[in-house]
Amino acid sequence: MEMKKRNTIIIADDFEINRKIIHNIFQEQYNIIEAENGKQAIDELVKNEDEVALIFLDLMMPIMDGMDVLKFMEENKYSDIIPVIVITGEATAESDEKAYEYGASDIIYKPFSPKVVMRRAKNIIELFEHRISLEETLKQRTIELHESKQKLENFNGFLVNTLSSVAEFRSFDSSEHIGRVKFFTKTILKYLRRFHPEYGITRAMAEQIVNASALHDIGKLAIADSILMKPGKLTKEEFEVMKTHTTLGCKMLENLIQEKNDFYQYCYDICKYHHEKYDGKGYPEGLKGEEIPIWAQVVSLVDVYDSLVSKRVYKAPYATEEAARMINDGECGQFSPVVLDCFNLAKSEFFAVTEGEFSFIDGCV
Repeated sequence: MEMKKRNTIIIADDFEINRKIIHNIFQEQYNIIEAENGKQAIDELVKNEDEVALIFLDLMMPIMDGMDVLKFMEENKYSDIIPVIVITGEATAESDEKAYEYGASDIIYKPFSPKVVMRRAKNIIELFEHRISLEETLKQRTIELHESKQKLENFNGFLVNTLSSVAEFRSFDSSEHIGRVKFFTKTILKYLRRFHPEYGITRAMAEQIVNASALHDIGKLAIADSILMKPGKLTKEEFEVMKTHTTLGCKMLENLIQEKNDFYQYCYDICKYHHEKYDGKGYPEGLKGEEIPIWAQVVSLVDVYDSLVSKRVYKAPYATEEAARMINDGECGQFSPVVLDCFNLAKSEFFAVTEGEFSFIDGCV
């Protein structure tokens, strides 16, 4: 965005001869406005605020002096965009300090050299123009980045909601499974952030991980109904097919999510690794310990808990306390001690949702 060029200089001095000297220096390059006192200077500034490139300001003037003008400019934010050069013949260390404190850019003492005034004025004007241009560019870029981020978040939300709805429509799990997984994931992450900062999970990361958790089983859309909906125990061959939902889900994500950003990585890792176990006895890659991304470790435990306490075509639900015992005793595979610790801190919240004591919406209480 191209900035409008400021082409006006205000010269505020109660002595006409001083105004004319500066006027003559800049009259060929700028539109010049003269003011006999501080009140006139402020009036002209307000009237021409979008045009003024620089103000030359004498400190000793009638009605309103230079300090009053500087104070007005500071209070009304003019000092941020319009530089002031104080020109004075009666300066003291105290008045200089006060002028700079009120936002003066430079002080020139009388008598002065026209060439020096021109050079210093030009440098200050260019400096302000450059700073303001950078600020405008940064502001515009920030707006563009925010809009881009918002569009991406909206798309990610649309993607999650669409795929989750498709998955629920196919009914390979109970209709509320995905919502509970999101809520349980959010709850464990709350304790993980509070008691285990070494993992570096920020609030923004946690929100993305919660959304990504909804897609943990998306690969099951590619599994045949005869296996997915089988009311009994799977054969060894059928179980090997079922295990492929982890890698099939990743392939779906690769095709659906074009920008490979952090959200994509959370989705990918959770899809692929939510059946890995801390002792290396999980699938598809047999990862061990902290080789498993922490977000996949969290969703792994959450998915197991909700599967235990939910009714499925092949089993009745376990009681909440029994499900918690089985998880802690390693009957469902080994989990990270850290994630188990967070699960046990969160048990009452898990149980309350499972037993219907309070409801949740989209993963939030």
